[in-house]
Amino acid sequence: MKTLMFGWEFPPHILGGLGTASYGLTRGMAEQPDLQITFVLPRPQGDEDQSFLRIIGANSVYVPGRGCIEFSGRYPDNLLEETGNYEAVASVLARTEDFDIIHSHDWLTYPAGVTAKRLSGKPLVIHVHATDFDRSRGNVNPTVYGIERRGMDEADHIMCVSNLTRQTVIEKYGQNPDKVSTVHNAVEPLADADSFVKHPRKDKLVTFLGRITMQKGPEYFVEAAARVLRKTSGVRFVMAGSGDKMAEMVDLAARLGIADRFHFPGFMRGRQVQELLADSDVYIMPSVSEPFGISPLEAMQVGCPTIISNQSGCAEILTHAIKTDYWDIDAIADAVYAIVKYPVLYHSLSVLGKEEVNNIRWYDAGLKVRAIYDRVLRR
Repeated sequence: MKTLMFGWEFPPHILGGLGTASYGLTRGMAEQPDLQITFVLPRPQGDEDQSFLRIIGANSVYVPGRGCIEFSGRYPDNLLEETGNYEAVASVLARTEDFDIIHSHDWLTYPAGVTAKRLSGKPLVIHVHATDFDRSRGNVNPTVYGIERRGMDEADHIMCVSNLTRQTVIEKYGQNPDKVSTVHNAVEPLADADSFVKHPRKDKLVTFLGRITMQKGPEYFVEAAARVLRKTSGVRFVMAGSGDKMAEMVDLAARLGIADRFHFPGFMRGRQVQELLADSDVYIMPSVSEPFGISPLEAMQVGCPTIISNQSGCAEILTHAIKTDYWDIDAIADAVYAIVKYPVLYHSLSVLGKEEVNNIRWYDAGLKVRAIYDRVLRR
Protein backbone atom coordinates (compact mmCIF):
# COMPACT_ATOMS: atom_id res chain seq x y z
CA MET A 1 0.00 0.00 0.00
CA LYS A 2 1.24 3.47 -0.89
CA THR A 3 0.25 6.60 1.02
CA LEU A 4 0.76 10.20 -0.05
CA MET A 5 1.15 12.10 3.19
CA PHE A 6 1.03 15.87 3.56
CA GLY A 7 2.80 17.40 6.58
CA TRP A 8 4.27 20.71 7.71
CA GLU A 9 7.12 19.76 10.07
CA PHE A 10 9.62 16.93 10.34
CA PRO A 11 12.65 16.46 12.62
CA PRO A 12 15.27 17.63 13.17
CA HIS A 13 13.66 20.95 12.20
CA ILE A 14 10.59 21.23 14.39
CA LEU A 15 8.74 24.10 16.01
CA GLY A 16 6.23 22.09 18.05
CA GLY A 17 4.67 18.73 18.66
CA LEU A 18 3.37 18.28 15.10
CA GLY A 19 6.81 17.40 13.75
CA THR A 20 7.54 15.01 16.61
CA ALA A 21 4.23 13.21 16.08
CA SER A 22 4.67 13.06 12.30
CA TYR A 23 8.07 11.46 12.70
CA GLY A 24 7.01 8.97 15.36
CA LEU A 25 3.88 7.89 13.54
CA THR A 26 5.53 7.42 10.14
CA ARG A 27 8.42 5.53 11.67
CA GLY A 28 5.98 3.25 13.48
CA MET A 29 3.92 2.76 10.32
CA ALA A 30 7.02 1.96 8.28
CA GLU A 31 7.58 -1.17 10.37
CA GLN A 32 4.79 -2.68 8.26
CA PRO A 33 6.76 -4.10 5.29
CA ASP A 34 4.05 -3.55 2.66
CA LEU A 35 3.44 0.13 3.50
CA GLN A 36 5.28 2.83 1.53
CA ILE A 37 5.09 6.46 2.65
CA THR A 38 5.77 9.54 0.55
CA PHE A 39 5.87 12.55 2.90
CA VAL A 40 5.49 16.05 1.48
CA LEU A 41 7.09 18.96 3.34
CA PRO A 42 6.98 22.65 2.39
CA ARG A 43 10.74 23.05 2.58
CA PRO A 44 13.01 20.15 3.67
CA GLN A 45 16.53 21.01 4.79
CA GLY A 46 18.14 17.85 3.43
CA ASP A 47 19.15 16.28 6.74
CA GLU A 48 15.80 14.62 7.50
CA ASP A 49 15.88 10.87 8.09
CA GLN A 50 14.65 9.21 4.89
CA SER A 51 15.60 5.65 5.82
CA PHE A 52 11.96 4.63 6.28
CA LEU A 53 10.07 7.01 3.96
CA ARG A 54 10.54 9.27 0.96
CA ILE A 55 10.38 13.04 1.38
CA ILE A 56 9.30 15.44 -1.34
CA GLY A 57 9.96 19.16 -0.93
CA ALA A 58 7.00 21.23 -2.09
CA ASN A 59 9.52 23.94 -2.95
CA SER A 60 11.12 21.64 -5.54
CA VAL A 61 7.92 20.70 -7.41
CA TYR A 62 7.39 22.49 -10.73
CA VAL A 63 3.93 24.06 -10.89
CA PRO A 64 2.86 24.92 -14.47
CA GLY A 65 2.69 28.65 -15.01
CA ARG A 66 4.44 29.36 -11.70
CA GLY A 67 7.60 27.30 -11.57
CA CYS A 68 8.96 26.13 -8.23
CA ILE A 69 7.32 28.01 -5.36
CA GLU A 70 9.32 29.26 -2.37
CA PHE A 71 8.23 28.21 1.12
CA SER A 72 9.52 29.39 4.50
CA GLY A 73 9.26 25.98 6.12
CA ARG A 74 7.92 27.70 9.21
CA TYR A 75 4.77 29.55 10.33
CA PRO A 76 5.17 32.98 8.69
CA ASP A 77 2.80 35.94 8.76
CA ASN A 78 1.57 34.96 5.26
CA LEU A 79 0.71 31.44 6.42
CA LEU A 80 -2.60 31.34 4.55
CA GLU A 81 -0.77 32.24 1.34
CA GLU A 82 1.69 29.39 1.95
CA THR A 83 -1.13 26.90 2.51
CA GLY A 84 -2.60 28.01 -0.81
CA ASN A 85 0.75 27.51 -2.53
CA TYR A 86 1.07 24.12 -0.88
CA GLU A 87 -2.34 23.22 -2.30
CA ALA A 88 -1.09 24.18 -5.77
CA VAL A 89 1.82 21.78 -5.36
CA ALA A 90 -0.59 19.06 -4.25
CA SER A 91 -2.50 19.48 -7.52
CA VAL A 92 0.67 18.51 -9.38
CA LEU A 93 1.56 15.60 -7.10
CA ALA A 94 -1.99 14.24 -7.36
CA ARG A 95 -1.39 13.74 -11.10
CA THR A 96 2.24 12.57 -11.01
CA GLU A 97 2.63 10.40 -7.89
CA ASP A 98 1.55 6.77 -7.50
CA PHE A 99 -0.51 6.27 -4.33
CA ASP A 100 -3.53 4.46 -2.92
CA ILE A 101 -4.59 6.83 -0.14
CA ILE A 102 -4.00 10.43 0.99
CA HIS A 103 -3.19 11.40 4.59
CA SER A 104 -3.14 15.07 5.69
CA HIS A 105 -1.70 16.26 9.01
CA ASP A 106 -3.40 19.27 10.63
CA TRP A 107 -5.30 22.17 9.07
CA LEU A 108 -2.37 23.60 7.12
CA THR A 109 -2.42 20.57 4.81
CA TYR A 110 -6.16 19.89 4.61
CA PRO A 111 -6.65 21.98 1.41
CA ALA A 112 -3.79 20.04 -0.21
CA GLY A 113 -5.40 16.76 0.78
CA VAL A 114 -8.83 17.79 -0.48
CA THR A 115 -7.39 18.90 -3.84
CA ALA A 116 -5.38 15.69 -4.20
CA LYS A 117 -8.52 13.67 -3.50
CA ARG A 118 -10.62 15.52 -6.05
CA LEU A 119 -8.00 15.25 -8.80
CA SER A 120 -6.97 11.64 -8.16
CA GLY A 121 -10.20 10.09 -6.98
CA LYS A 122 -8.27 8.47 -4.13
CA PRO A 123 -9.66 8.52 -0.56
CA LEU A 124 -8.53 11.08 2.01
CA VAL A 125 -7.97 10.65 5.73
CA ILE A 126 -7.09 13.68 7.82
CA HIS A 127 -5.21 13.67 11.11
CA VAL A 128 -6.42 16.21 13.67
CA HIS A 129 -3.52 17.07 15.98
CA ALA A 130 -5.32 20.18 17.25
CA THR A 131 -8.24 22.42 16.38
CA ASP A 132 -8.53 26.17 16.48
CA PHE A 133 -10.71 25.76 19.58
CA ASP A 134 -7.59 24.42 21.35
CA ARG A 135 -5.22 27.07 20.06
CA SER A 136 -7.49 30.05 20.74
CA ARG A 137 -9.29 29.11 23.97
CA GLY A 138 -12.53 29.30 22.01
CA ASN A 139 -11.83 32.63 20.29
CA VAL A 140 -11.85 30.90 16.92
CA ASN A 141 -10.44 32.39 13.73
CA PRO A 142 -13.31 31.98 11.23
CA THR A 143 -10.94 31.49 8.29
CA VAL A 144 -9.03 28.71 10.01
CA TYR A 145 -12.27 27.16 11.25
CA GLY A 146 -13.57 27.17 7.68
CA ILE A 147 -10.46 25.36 6.43
CA GLU A 148 -10.73 22.81 9.22
CA ARG A 149 -14.44 22.25 8.64
CA ARG A 150 -14.03 21.81 4.88
CA GLY A 151 -11.21 19.31 5.40
CA MET A 152 -13.33 17.31 7.82
CA ASP A 153 -16.40 17.44 5.57
CA GLU A 154 -14.41 16.24 2.54
CA ALA A 155 -12.40 13.55 4.36
CA ASP A 156 -13.37 9.90 4.07
CA HIS A 157 -12.23 9.43 7.67
CA ILE A 158 -10.94 11.63 10.49
CA MET A 159 -8.27 10.54 12.96
CA CYS A 160 -7.90 12.42 16.25
CA VAL A 161 -5.04 12.23 18.74
CA SER A 162 -7.39 11.84 21.73
CA ASN A 163 -10.99 11.27 22.73
CA LEU A 164 -10.98 14.89 23.88
CA THR A 165 -10.20 16.05 20.35
CA ARG A 166 -12.63 13.54 18.84
CA GLN A 167 -15.45 15.05 20.92
CA THR A 168 -14.51 18.55 19.74
CA VAL A 169 -14.57 17.40 16.11
CA ILE A 170 -18.01 15.83 16.56
CA GLU A 171 -19.59 18.65 18.58
CA LYS A 172 -17.94 21.78 17.15
CA TYR A 173 -17.51 20.70 13.53
CA GLY A 174 -20.69 18.68 13.08
CA GLN A 175 -19.03 15.39 12.12
CA ASN A 176 -20.68 11.98 12.19
CA PRO A 177 -19.20 9.96 15.11
CA ASP A 178 -18.90 6.91 12.84
CA LYS A 179 -16.46 8.87 10.68
CA VAL A 180 -14.15 9.89 13.56
CA SER A 181 -11.61 7.64 15.31
CA THR A 182 -9.06 8.16 18.08
CA VAL A 183 -5.43 7.20 17.53
CA HIS A 184 -3.49 8.25 20.61
CA ASN A 185 0.04 9.50 20.15
CA ALA A 186 3.04 7.64 21.56
CA VAL A 187 6.70 8.37 22.19
CA GLU A 188 9.83 7.47 20.25
CA PRO A 189 11.97 4.94 22.22
CA LEU A 190 15.12 6.32 23.82
CA ALA A 191 17.86 3.75 23.29
CA ASP A 192 20.20 5.74 25.55
CA ALA A 193 17.66 6.69 28.24
CA ASP A 194 20.07 5.61 31.00
CA SER A 195 22.72 8.03 29.75
CA PHE A 196 20.65 10.99 30.96
CA VAL A 197 21.47 11.65 34.59
CA LYS A 198 20.39 14.04 37.30
CA HIS A 199 23.17 16.36 38.43
CA PRO A 200 23.65 16.69 42.19
CA ARG A 201 22.43 20.03 43.52
CA LYS A 202 20.92 21.52 46.62
CA ASP A 203 17.67 22.84 45.11
CA LYS A 204 14.93 20.81 43.43
CA LEU A 205 14.13 21.69 39.82
CA VAL A 206 10.57 22.05 38.47
CA THR A 207 10.14 22.47 34.71
CA PHE A 208 7.66 23.76 32.13
CA LEU A 209 8.69 23.00 28.55
CA GLY A 210 6.65 24.02 25.52
CA ARG A 211 5.25 26.96 23.61
CA ILE A 212 4.65 29.86 25.96
CA THR A 213 1.16 30.63 24.66
CA MET A 214 -2.26 30.85 26.26
CA GLN A 215 -3.14 27.29 25.16
CA LYS A 216 -0.33 25.89 27.31
CA GLY A 217 -1.37 27.68 30.52
CA PRO A 218 2.05 29.12 31.47
CA GLU A 219 0.51 31.59 33.95
CA TYR A 220 -0.78 28.68 36.05
CA PHE A 221 2.76 27.31 36.24
CA VAL A 222 4.08 30.66 37.50
CA GLU A 223 1.22 31.11 39.98
CA ALA A 224 1.71 27.57 41.31
CA ALA A 225 5.44 28.23 41.66
CA ALA A 226 4.70 31.20 43.92
CA ARG A 227 2.55 28.99 46.16
CA VAL A 228 5.25 26.32 46.37
CA LEU A 229 7.81 28.92 47.35
CA ARG A 230 5.59 30.07 50.22
CA LYS A 231 6.13 26.61 51.74
CA THR A 232 9.78 26.01 50.85
CA SER A 233 12.66 27.96 49.41
CA GLY A 234 14.54 24.92 48.14
CA VAL A 235 13.02 24.84 44.66
CA ARG A 236 13.92 26.46 41.36
CA PHE A 237 11.67 26.74 38.31
CA VAL A 238 12.47 26.58 34.61
CA MET A 239 10.16 27.79 31.84
CA ALA A 240 11.77 26.53 28.64
CA GLY A 241 10.34 27.52 25.28
CA SER A 242 9.27 30.58 23.36
CA GLY A 243 5.99 32.23 22.49
CA ASP A 244 3.90 35.38 22.59
CA LYS A 245 3.40 35.25 26.36
CA MET A 246 7.10 35.02 27.25
CA ALA A 247 7.51 38.69 28.27
CA GLU A 248 4.27 38.52 30.23
CA MET A 249 5.52 35.48 32.19
CA VAL A 250 8.83 37.19 32.99
CA ASP A 251 6.85 40.18 34.30
CA LEU A 252 4.50 37.92 36.30
CA ALA A 253 7.41 36.17 38.01
CA ALA A 254 8.84 39.57 38.91
CA ARG A 255 5.52 40.86 40.25
CA LEU A 256 5.12 37.77 42.41
CA GLY A 257 8.61 38.32 43.81
CA ILE A 258 9.99 34.98 42.60
CA ALA A 259 12.16 36.10 39.65
CA ASP A 260 15.30 35.02 41.49
CA ARG A 261 13.99 31.42 41.52
CA PHE A 262 13.05 31.41 37.81
CA HIS A 263 15.02 30.64 34.66
CA PHE A 264 13.90 31.27 31.04
CA PRO A 265 16.39 29.42 28.78
CA GLY A 266 14.36 29.84 25.57
CA PHE A 267 13.50 27.29 22.89
CA MET A 268 15.17 23.89 23.23
CA ARG A 269 15.31 20.88 20.93
CA GLY A 270 16.80 17.40 20.59
CA ARG A 271 19.13 16.21 23.30
CA GLN A 272 18.78 19.52 25.16
CA VAL A 273 15.18 18.59 25.93
CA GLN A 274 16.02 15.15 27.34
CA GLU A 275 18.90 16.56 29.38
CA LEU A 276 16.67 19.19 30.97
CA LEU A 277 13.87 16.72 31.69
CA ALA A 278 16.25 14.16 33.16
CA ASP A 279 17.75 16.85 35.37
CA SER A 280 14.31 17.94 36.60
CA ASP A 281 12.57 16.68 39.73
CA VAL A 282 9.11 17.54 38.43
CA TYR A 283 7.67 18.27 34.98
CA ILE A 284 4.39 20.20 34.72
CA MET A 285 2.09 20.53 31.70
CA PRO A 286 -0.78 22.84 32.84
CA SER A 287 -2.37 23.10 29.38
CA VAL A 288 -5.79 24.70 29.13
CA SER A 289 -6.69 22.55 26.13
CA GLU A 290 -4.13 19.98 25.00
CA PRO A 291 -5.25 17.61 22.23
CA PHE A 292 -2.60 15.13 23.36
CA GLY A 293 0.74 16.37 24.74
CA ILE A 294 3.83 14.28 23.99
CA SER A 295 6.19 16.13 26.34
CA PRO A 296 4.92 14.41 29.54
CA LEU A 297 5.74 11.05 27.93
CA GLU A 298 9.22 12.33 27.10
CA ALA A 299 9.67 13.44 30.72
CA MET A 300 8.53 10.08 32.07
CA GLN A 301 10.93 8.31 29.69
CA VAL A 302 13.87 9.77 31.57
CA GLY A 303 12.33 9.17 35.00
CA CYS A 304 10.94 12.64 35.70
CA PRO A 305 7.71 12.65 37.78
CA THR A 306 4.99 14.44 35.87
CA ILE A 307 1.94 16.59 36.61
CA ILE A 308 -0.55 17.04 33.76
CA SER A 309 -3.88 18.80 33.35
CA ASN A 310 -7.10 16.83 33.13
CA GLN A 311 -7.73 18.88 30.00
CA SER A 312 -5.06 16.99 28.04
CA GLY A 313 -5.41 13.99 25.76
CA CYS A 314 -2.47 12.13 27.29
CA ALA A 315 -4.39 12.06 30.60
CA GLU A 316 -6.60 9.45 28.90
CA ILE A 317 -3.77 6.92 28.68
CA LEU A 318 -1.37 7.77 31.54
CA THR A 319 -1.80 6.18 34.95
CA HIS A 320 1.46 7.04 36.72
CA ALA A 321 1.20 10.82 36.43
CA ILE A 322 -0.54 13.25 38.77
CA LYS A 323 -3.59 14.87 37.15
CA THR A 324 -5.16 18.18 38.16
CA ASP A 325 -7.40 20.75 36.52
CA TYR A 326 -5.27 23.37 34.76
CA TRP A 327 -6.83 26.19 36.78
CA ASP A 328 -6.36 24.52 40.18
CA ILE A 329 -3.16 26.27 41.19
CA ASP A 330 -3.35 25.01 44.76
CA ALA A 331 -3.62 21.38 43.63
CA ILE A 332 -0.65 21.82 41.29
CA ALA A 333 1.40 23.43 44.08
CA ASP A 334 0.46 20.68 46.55
CA ALA A 335 1.51 18.00 44.05
CA VAL A 336 4.86 19.71 43.43
CA TYR A 337 5.50 20.06 47.16
CA ALA A 338 4.66 16.39 47.77
CA ILE A 339 6.99 15.17 45.03
CA VAL A 340 9.97 17.28 46.09
CA LYS A 341 9.52 16.57 49.81
CA TYR A 342 8.62 12.86 49.86
CA PRO A 343 11.28 10.62 48.25
CA VAL A 344 8.97 7.59 48.22
CA LEU A 345 6.43 9.41 46.03
CA TYR A 346 9.18 10.75 43.77
CA HIS A 347 10.68 7.27 43.34
CA SER A 348 7.32 5.63 42.66
CA LEU A 349 6.32 8.13 39.96
CA SER A 350 9.79 8.00 38.43
CA VAL A 351 10.08 4.22 38.17
CA LEU A 352 6.47 3.33 37.35
CA GLY A 353 6.10 6.22 34.92
CA LYS A 354 9.16 5.10 32.99
CA GLU A 355 7.85 1.55 32.78
CA GLU A 356 4.47 2.81 31.60
CA VAL A 357 5.63 5.00 28.72
CA ASN A 358 8.05 2.35 27.46
CA ASN A 359 4.93 0.37 26.51
CA ILE A 360 3.25 3.24 24.63
CA ARG A 361 4.63 2.60 21.15
CA TRP A 362 4.27 4.30 17.79
CA TYR A 363 4.16 0.87 16.16
CA ASP A 364 0.80 0.24 17.82
CA ALA A 365 -0.50 3.63 16.67
CA GLY A 366 0.69 2.74 13.16
CA LEU A 367 -1.33 -0.48 13.23
CA LYS A 368 -4.45 1.51 14.12
CA VAL A 369 -3.83 3.89 11.22
CA ARG A 370 -3.35 0.95 8.85
CA ALA A 371 -6.65 -0.58 10.01
CA ILE A 372 -8.36 2.74 9.18
CA TYR A 373 -6.70 2.81 5.74
CA ASP A 374 -7.93 -0.74 5.06
CA ARG A 375 -11.46 0.13 6.16
CA VAL A 376 -11.59 3.25 3.97
CA LEU A 377 -10.20 1.43 0.93
CA ARG A 378 -12.76 -1.36 1.23
CA ARG A 379 -15.65 1.05 0.73
